[in-house]
Amino acid sequence: MIREQEIVAGRGRAEGAEGSPQVNAESAIASQPAAPHPRRDIIIAIDPGHGGEDPGAIGPGGTREKDVVMEISRRLQRLVDDAEGFRAVMIRDGDYYIGLRQRTRIAREQKADFFVSIHADAFNSPRPSGSSVYALSQRGATSETAQWLAASENQADLIGGVDGNLSLNDKDEVLRGVLLDLTMTATLNDSLAIGGQVLDQLGRVNRLHRSRVEQAGFMVLKSPDIPSLLIETGFISNPDEERRLRDAGHQQKLAESIFAGLAEHFRRNPPPASLLAWQRDNRRSPSGNEYRIQPGDTLSQIAARHGVPVGQLKQANELNGDVIRVGQVLRIPRS
Repeated sequence: MIREQEIVAGRGRAEGAEGSPQVNAESAIASQPAAPHPRRDIIIAIDPGHGGEDPGAIGPGGTREKDVVMEISRRLQRLVDDAEGFRAVMIRDGDYYIGLRQRTRIAREQKADFFVSIHADAFNSPRPSGSSVYALSQRGATSETAQWLAASENQADLIGGVDGNLSLNDKDEVLRGVLLDLTMTATLNDSLAIGGQVLDQLGRVNRLHRSRVEQAGFMVLKSPDIPSLLIETGFISNPDEERRLRDAGHQQKLAESIFAGLAEHFRRNPPPASLLAWQRDNRRSPSGNEYRIQPGDTLSQIAARHGVPVGQLKQANELNGDVIRVGQVLRIPRS
């Protein structure tokens, strides 16, 4: 759940917590920023919400949001790292708090192509349930552009995402504003497109609280050059949904749905210089066209790993049910 202080820039603990002694930026990132490579991985920054002294929402059974979203995030991390052409970066990998602006700063330092913040919703009534997907609102985007232009330390930043090499420090004020506005608009459009894919996949495993991508001024979504989503995986304040959010199987399904949605987008729209872009240009399937089933595999896991819907995978292999066997070779259709 996102508190009001996290929605409005510069209010309350959202900024002040960055100076907390419990914030350890070095421990938040285990790897160094990716060096430029002609066939680089697509970098997914995964942000488990809250952490440390901030437990987030607490369910009627005592389940803490920060614990649930960390489990879902780690499952998502494994799916991303297991997929060819993708690499995950965890914004936090332990139980500590990181300030909201620092979270997006870490994603930019890691040259992330996409930022996803994982949360669990809450309400003062136990009745609401379902998953929601949020992108930045246009009002939030506009105010963030103005803040970037006003901050001298940001005028020397590069824009354009992981492959960006356009500096703002040698541009006049009008041109800086135009460039940032164009960048923010493209980023918001990408966020909404990815959000639609993720929402579609989430709707296959969980009830949707909203049937479309919502938009709000969440602080963690205000990166001008990284497509970003905030995902409320369910209502932890609903007793039934709280139990599901604690369930390892349901956590896995949520993680698979999130990855399937974002993988589908990036396989259709790979960033320049990425491995997936090279495979597309050379007409090579990132999935290798075939997959040999390993012990412990399920159809939903295989589908999520390759970014294709389960139904499409079944249809391509003429499967009537979910039963598969170790050693069986599945044909992976293009998503």
